[in-house]
Amino acid sequence: MAKTGNILVVDDDQDILIAARLLLKRHFATVSTTNRPDQIKTILNDREIDAVLLDMNFSLGENTGTEGLHWLDEILSIKPDMIIIVITAHGGIELAVEAMKKGATDFIVKPWENEKLVSTLRTAVRLAHYGRETENLKNRNREIQHILNSQDRMIGDSDAIKQVMEIIRQAAPTEANIMILGENGTGKELIAREIHRQSLRSDSGLITVDLGSISENLFESELFGHKKGAFTDAREDRIGLMQAAEGGTLFLDEVGNLPLALQTKLLTTLERRQVTPVGSNKPVGINIRLISATNINPEALAQDNIFRQDLRYRLNTVEIHVPPLRDRRSDIPLLLDYFVRHYARKYNQLVRPISQDAHRVLTEYHWPGNIRELRHGVERAMILAKGDELGVTDFPIQPDDDEGGISPSAAANNEQITLEELERNALESALRRHQGNISRAARELGITRASLYRRMEKHEL
Repeated sequence: MAKTGNILVVDDDQDILIAARLLLKRHFATVSTTNRPDQIKTILNDREIDAVLLDMNFSLGENTGTEGLHWLDEILSIKPDMIIIVITAHGGIELAVEAMKKGATDFIVKPWENEKLVSTLRTAVRLAHYGRETENLKNRNREIQHILNSQDRMIGDSDAIKQVMEIIRQAAPTEANIMILGENGTGKELIAREIHRQSLRSDSGLITVDLGSISENLFESELFGHKKGAFTDAREDRIGLMQAAEGGTLFLDEVGNLPLALQTKLLTTLERRQVTPVGSNKPVGINIRLISATNINPEALAQDNIFRQDLRYRLNTVEIHVPPLRDRRSDIPLLLDYFVRHYARKYNQLVRPISQDAHRVLTEYHWPGNIRELRHGVERAMILAKGDELGVTDFPIQPDDDEGGISPSAAANNEQITLEELERNALESALRRHQGNISRAARELGITRASLYRRMEKHEL
């Protein structure tokens, strides 16, 4: 097994340094040593160090620990998150306590026991890796959030969308859990991002979890984390997504499709406000703001055999119902204009106007795939349209099942419907019949949930 962990040992006694190097190099990737604490800054800047083993006395005859406390402060001024284990002599517990108050993580009594030293440093390395992983996740999330906040905002001035925005304005600054209800493609994730943007946690990350894409056997590992060796592929400790959202917002998408057994585990975690990583018996507290979303209709959500009501009440302190696009038709021209400009920039094109006929047809169209379908239609039109303006036949819209016929684009070009279009139509029809319930639609189509998700992603449903 590959060794991990980079250790720095600082002690004025060369015999101690030699003994430490000989012992620790068998257990860790690298072991650096120095008897000159004034070299610490250079070493920390030149090398990646996970933990420092620091003696508390350096001058001959010195035993107060003042020097060690000074260098402890120096290390933390350079690397505030550095894991530091101080070395103290027997009877130096008070000094060790003082060092820990100043930021040391742990202490070792000299002369040390080899097993104790190795165990303490292994814990220190795991702690360093955990802290680094958490910070990297948060940094990446902040970057993503900055990008998202700078572009996709809610668009529309219809009464329906104004009501949604008013609820967001009132609820976002609170710590209330929010459940977003709406059909596929209505923009539930966009609303979750807007809630986070207007919340008191906006400086921290928003972690999005698609519960529908997580298999049952990986649910606990993904959300709660796991310890090394907890199962076959657990080669190292890993934090869960709930811990990664610490201090920020966790968005649980597709929460309505969770099996009842997993709903129970989620409820227990939310009630206790702590997670227990797989393979551990030590719970870890969490501080998160929770937003959830589902495409299951409220009537189905109220049934105990579909969704636990005690979990529902914990998730929906505030409920936001997102209207389908057919109920906010006055917003369609604004959305069309936004997406045309967006894809003109993306594909380095001129902004092409949409013809009056196309505007009329697109505004009257029922949009079963909602905003997601409209966005896809505009992107396709911008790529494939040949004229100076976008016409009806440039948009791949489909009529209602009971209207018959084929799409306007196919009719204009006298094209036969393709296998791709048949597959897309079958997916849309099954999802519509089951109000977006992924499990039921997949059963009807005779495919797995994972296969349905892949096809939905392929067709941008």
